Amino acid sequence: MGKRGFAARWIFVYKNISPPMRSGHALGTRDALTGYLNTMPRPKIKHENERLECPIIIRLNKAGFERLEKMAKDSGCRTVGEVARRIITGKQITLHHRDATMNGVMEELALIRKEIKAIGININQQTHHFHTSQSVAERAFYVGKTAELYKGIEGKVNLLLSIVSKLAEKWLQK
Repeated sequence: MGKRGFAARWIFVYKNISPPMRSGHALGTRDALTGYLNTMPRPKIKHENERLECPIIIRLNKAGFERLEKMAKDSGCRTVGEVARRIITGKQITLHHRDATMNGVMEELALIRKEIKAIGININQQTHHFHTSQSVAERAFYVGKTAELYKGIEGKVNLLLSIVSKLAEKWLQK
């Protein structure tokens, strides 16, 4: 290497990715590209009058375009153009709104559900052990443990009912 330092050498290897030629096929390009083209075609139009063939070009300011983008994101529309088409044709646009104030309540409800489910699993296990036990003392032990688990569920159910009643007051106002 000497005075020049390190020399870099690039080696390019060209690999033939196309399948071997078979008799009866022209060049085999479709077979070669089938693994690389992973796009899904547009669904076929059932009625000819539903074909979108007349383009309209409009210009919007940034705020208007951002409103349309937000509507596309919050609705079932896939593109801004679809939102614009629905507005122009007068079709319904269903916007999905998520109330951020409900995040804490929903987390608490999910936690209570998880705890009640775990207690239910424990009760099922205690019931199984009760039925498989042979002696009266074992059965009495499992009856006591199951009764304790039911007492634990009572507090969770009361908490759940209080949360649901608060939600009902908020959402079912008249």
